[in-house]
Amino acid sequence: MVAGPVIPVAAASEGRGGGAAVPNPTFTKDVAPIFQDKCESCHRPGSIAPMSLVTYEEARPWARSIKARVSARQMPPWHIDRTVGIQHFQNDRSLSDDQIDTIVRWVDAGMPKGDSTDMPAPKQWPAESVWNFAKQFGGPPDLIIRSEPFTMPAEAQDKWFRPTVPIGLTEPRWVRAIEMRPVTVKGRRIIHHAMGYLQQEEPSDSPVGAGVFMEWSVGKQGELMRPDSGRLLLPGSSIQFEVHLHAVGEEISDSVELGVYLYPKAQQPKYRQVLTALMASHGLELDLPPNQITVTENFSVMKMAGRVENFQPHMHLRGKAMSLEAILPDGTRQMLSFVRNFTFYWMNNYVYADEATPLLPKGTVLHVTAWHDNTVANKDNPDPNQWVGWGDRTVDEMAHAWVNISYLSDADFKAEVEKRKAGDSKTAPH
Repeated sequence: MVAGPVIPVAAASEGRGGGAAVPNPTFTKDVAPIFQDKCESCHRPGSIAPMSLVTYEEARPWARSIKARVSARQMPPWHIDRTVGIQHFQNDRSLSDDQIDTIVRWVDAGMPKGDSTDMPAPKQWPAESVWNFAKQFGGPPDLIIRSEPFTMPAEAQDKWFRPTVPIGLTEPRWVRAIEMRPVTVKGRRIIHHAMGYLQQEEPSDSPVGAGVFMEWSVGKQGELMRPDSGRLLLPGSSIQFEVHLHAVGEEISDSVELGVYLYPKAQQPKYRQVLTALMASHGLELDLPPNQITVTENFSVMKMAGRVENFQPHMHLRGKAMSLEAILPDGTRQMLSFVRNFTFYWMNNYVYADEATPLLPKGTVLHVTAWHDNTVANKDNPDPNQWVGWGDRTVDEMAHAWVNISYLSDADFKAEVEKRKAGDSKTAPH
C-alpha cells in the first residue's frame, strides 16, 4: 500500500515574519530596513518601478500613497490569501502585519526622518545585466539561448513573436536553474510575458513529456530546482519562444534570452521536474458573459506520484481569483493555495518552501478554479459590456496555472513521505 500524502497546510499568524511593530518609527531606523528588504528590488534607480524608495528624500513625497498601498496589501505584490492553504514560501515578498503597522505609524506621525546614523548601509544591487542566479552559481549561465531581435511600434495592436532557436546540445543534460528575461530593462515595458516551449523527442516509454521549459512575466525571478530535481534536455532539442508584446507609446526594440544553469555531467538529479499548465477551463473553451462574475474549473489527474513545487495563476484583465485544490484518491479534499486578489500586472510565482511542498500520491486530482470579473466593479476591465472568450490578446482571457511537478516513483514517494514525517516529529514541541 502506498503511503498517504503530506500536505503541510497552516493558517498564517497575524504578525508573522516581521517582529513587533515600532511605537515611534523613523525612516532611518525603522522604515528604510523594510524598504531595503521588501521594496528596493524594484524601487531603486534604473529598475522597473516608477520611483525609487532608497533615500528619505525619494520616499517622503510618496509616503501617503505608500501607506494606502501597503495597508490594502497591494504592495509589495503578493496576493495569496493568508487565511487558507499553504503559507510558507521560498520567495515571500509580503509585509508582515507589524511591518505594515510600522509604515502606517511613520506616515501618521508626519514621516520623521530620524537620526542619520541609524540609516542602514546602502544595499548593493547587481547591475541589471547580471543574471539573478550568478552569485549563487558563481557566474553566468552555462547556456544562453537568445531570440533574434524584435521591434514593437509605439502604437499597435498586441503582437506575438514566435522564433525557434536550437539549443545545440549533443548529449543529455540536466538543468538546475533557468532564467528568462528581456535583454534590456526597457524591454520589460512591452513584454507582458514570454514562453519557452521545449521541443524534443521523448522516449516512447517516458511517463511525462517535455512540458514548457520556462515562462517569464514581470515579477518572476527564474526557476531554481531543488537539489534532488531537474529538467531534462535531450540532444537536438530546440526552444520555441512565444513573446506577447503590447504597445506603450514608444517604439522599443529588444530580444529575449534564456539562461540555463546545468548540473555537472556526472551528476543526475533523482527526480524529473516538468512545468505544466493546469487548466481552469475545458481546453481553450472560455465563455465570459458581459456584466457577470463567472466561475470555471477543471480537473487534472496525476498519473504518477509527485511533489508540487509552486502555484502561478495566469489570467488577463478580467481575472479575479484562482485556487488550487488537491482531491486525494480516498476523496479527501485539501486546498493548497488561493490567490484572492489576482492582478494581470503581477503574474506572481508562489514557490513553496522546502518543508511545505505537497507530496501527492498517484491518482490525485488537481482541481483548479478561476473567477473572472467582467463587471464595472473591476477597475481593470476595458469593457464590461463585451462577451469575452479565450484568446492571446490582453483583452481576451485565459484561465490556467503554471505548476512545476517533480515526479516520483511509488517507492520514492513512500520514502519522501516517511522522511518528511520524521522531520516533522523532530521539530514538533514535546
